[in-house]
Amino acid sequence: MPRLHHRIQPCLWFDQQAHQAATFYTGVFPDSRLGALSHYAEAGREQHGQQPGSVMSVSFELLGQPFLALNAGPHFKFSEAISLMVLCDTQEEIDHYWNALSQGGDPAAQQCGWLKDRWGVSWQVTPAVFELWITSPDRAAVERYMSAMMTMKKLDLARLRAAFEGR
Repeated sequence: MPRLHHRIQPCLWFDQQAHQAATFYTGVFPDSRLGALSHYAEAGREQHGQQPGSVMSVSFELLGQPFLALNAGPHFKFSEAISLMVLCDTQEEIDHYWNALSQGGDPAAQQCGWLKDRWGVSWQVTPAVFELWITSPDRAAVERYMSAMMTMKKLDLARLRAAFEGR
């Protein structure tokens, strides 16, 4: 059996929307694709409780990162304890990902670049320079950046850069 290129592959647990979500996500991110689709068998039905022949999982890639979406029932829900960061180089990228991923999501869960999509998955749509800015030895710049970011839902890269640079 060939080994996967990545040693860690996030698995996202859905009730019955795994294929729908994977199709949506691959439409949002360029250089993304759907992969293999698996279906439940009669074997194990007393444990999994799913209709034989229904979609069990779908593999997909977003920007080269592999994921697995699993239809496993309503037992578990997504929470903010895990989020997927989208590192953006431009305001256009921030706008694209924010607008697409937040469509149908929870507006009350939007703060500081975080959002919840229509399935409850938490995303952080963030400038790629985020880690550089928050770990800067210039503590005054970090304070200005954090103060500006805390007032935003969708992040404004120009305003964050100006705050960091003290303009």
